[in-house]
Amino acid sequence: MSDVIPVSQARAELRSVIERAQERAVFLERHGAIEAVLISPHRYEEMLAALEDAEDIAAADAALAEPGDSIPWEQVKADLGWS
Repeated sequence: MSDVIPVSQARAELRSVIERAQERAVFLERHGAIEAVLISPHRYEEMLAALEDAEDIAAADAALAEPGDSIPWEQVKADLGWS
């Protein structure tokens, strides 16, 4: 769930808008177009972590799709002196 409010209303009710943003996204609208989104710092950190996870998964998928032979994990650990 989210709120859409005009920028002018957000300016007039900033304290209330910040409180609402702790629970849900608040979209700021100007001249009929969304100009910004307010979210809590906690939600922002969650979204960044999810984005980083998605990027890591995409990189792993790309690496697995590369042509050529794979090196077994046990061999990699032995080559690095980890076993």
